[in-house]
Amino acid sequence: MDMPADIEWRVSAEPVPYEEALAFMEQRAAAIREGSARECIWLLEHPPLFTAGTSADPAELLDASDLPVFEAGRGGRYTYHGPGQRIGYVMLDLEKRGKDIRRFVHALEQWMIDALAPFGVNAHRAEGRIGIWVGDGADEKKIGALGVRVKRWVTLHGFALNVAPDLAHFGGIVPCGIAEYGVTSLSELGKQIAMSGVDACLKRGFHPFLNSLRGLCKES
Repeated sequence: MDMPADIEWRVSAEPVPYEEALAFMEQRAAAIREGSARECIWLLEHPPLFTAGTSADPAELLDASDLPVFEAGRGGRYTYHGPGQRIGYVMLDLEKRGKDIRRFVHALEQWMIDALAPFGVNAHRAEGRIGIWVGDGADEKKIGALGVRVKRWVTLHGFALNVAPDLAHFGGIVPCGIAEYGVTSLSELGKQIAMSGVDACLKRGFHPFLNSLRGLCKES
């Protein structure tokens, strides 16, 4: 599906160092605000690492082991990134797309939910918990996380979908500050999906996501 002319769709084949991604987002967001660059969606993976959001509690970093920890500057708490996880960095100008941060977060969640549906995964929101989840009751687990920052109405950071990461690495933190629920992935659910397949579903759902930024935000 063709992208709007004012939005760049980037996909990195090799893991991108976290510092490099942060620098790119900061520079691109500033350029978007100045009107000298297009908005951008960047799909990538990172080497194994932990990131700390602005609400991170040091007590929730249980075991950093040999993994580096980065201050992310986004909202939220600790999370893990690594190979097998599809990261989507979303750099959009909300000044021309509704100026509604709550709606933006809601739309990101729906975009992830819609991207997983073709694989037979029925993901959902959970009241009071950011991100997307699968299962019910004691079996409920998180499959997609999000953390965003908005700077002069330009968005930075975005979402992380667990395709086939090493789930053992999540044991080094309390993921997103939620200790009572586990983390899962498409692979753990028995879905062996190539990253390109996930990307194709994200791209297919991009126009509905973009259109929803100006739509009514329904309660979860």
